[in-house]
Amino acid sequence: MAELLVWGGAILSVAGLVGLVLCILKVARARRANLGDEALREAVRKVVPLNMAALFLSMIGLMIVIVGIFLG
Repeated sequence: MAELLVWGGAILSVAGLVGLVLCILKVARARRANLGDEALREAVRKVVPLNMAALFLSMIGLMIVIVGIFLG
């Protein structure tokens, strides 16, 4: 049971990390497009919910890993 928690939490953490990398790539692509100030702000504003969700997913995954370690 504890091993499943650790692996499940690790998978969630990796999924969150992938989401963070996607956020970085989207903002970098918007910066390279030489958008105006307002357009760049709008592009970043659209990425913020994905960024927050990815951070939340990583945090929950790491918490599950720690619970699995404590139970193991």
